[in-house]
Amino acid sequence: MEIKKMSELHLDQIVELEKLCFSDPWSRPMIEPELTNPLSLWLVATQEDMVLGYIGSQSVLDAADIMNVAVSPQCRRKGIAQQLIASLSSALVQRNVRFLALEVRASNLPAISLYEKLGFLQVGRRPAYYRNPKEDAIIMRKELI
Repeated sequence: MEIKKMSELHLDQIVELEKLCFSDPWSRPMIEPELTNPLSLWLVATQEDMVLGYIGSQSVLDAADIMNVAVSPQCRRKGIAQQLIASLSSALVQRNVRFLALEVRASNLPAISLYEKLGFLQVGRRPAYYRNPKEDAIIMRKELI
């Protein structure tokens, strides 16, 4: 497996993973501008030409937000998300980012557990943040440096 920066070659597979993994998926027109957005950094985990998972972030000054993270259902529980988060964190430190935050569905206990294992702390809640179905988001944050 290789983790590298997202390119246009990965977009179709990322769009398909969005549909598989999320009830309110991002479309290609939503993802494609991230390729040229100077505030964005998106990474993919690939094996040969297959995208196994991806992570996307946006940074402003010394803080970044994870916008999306997903792993193909048949590739889960193999450490891919953990490797994507670690790679993103390392790349963001090189950009002088000090804090990394994310929102996660309150019911997504496996993801919350993973984020806590990686050093994220629960710092807040956004009521009714998600739709399809409507649900609160847990805000989690980690200091990178």
